[in-house]
Amino acid sequence: QVQLVESGGGLVQPGGSLRLSCKESGFTLAHYHIGWFRQAPGKEREGLSCISSWNSNTYYADSVKGRFTISRDNAKSTVYLQMNSLKPEDTAVYYCALHTSPFLGEAQFSDYRAYDYWGQGTQVTVSS
Repeated sequence: QVQLVESGGGLVQPGGSLRLSCKESGFTLAHYHIGWFRQAPGKEREGLSCISSWNSNTYYADSVKGRFTISRDNAKSTVYLQMNSLKPEDTAVYYCALHTSPFLGEAQFSDYRAYDYWGQGTQVTVSS
């Protein structure tokens, strides 16, 4: 079955960096998208970034553009989210998710309803 497993979360000081990983398994789709989302307590799930599986086309939310970078290593079936210049407001549980279609536009990538499978999440805490 489809599995997405996030790792790399933790406690980091403001201004610091973390790299999250999303290990994919259990499916053999040729064209799909992986998105990163986060959810802070009492807030809605926020779409951050997305990458396509076949050409690594990327989208970013304005809130993280210039600070976060999404990438993928197809040989390792892993998608990464490099997070730099972290702020306390970046504190949240971070999730990766799978969109099982090649069609995902910039207007949709941040909508959690567009995704079919989710990982369990990894906690990121930015605090001094």
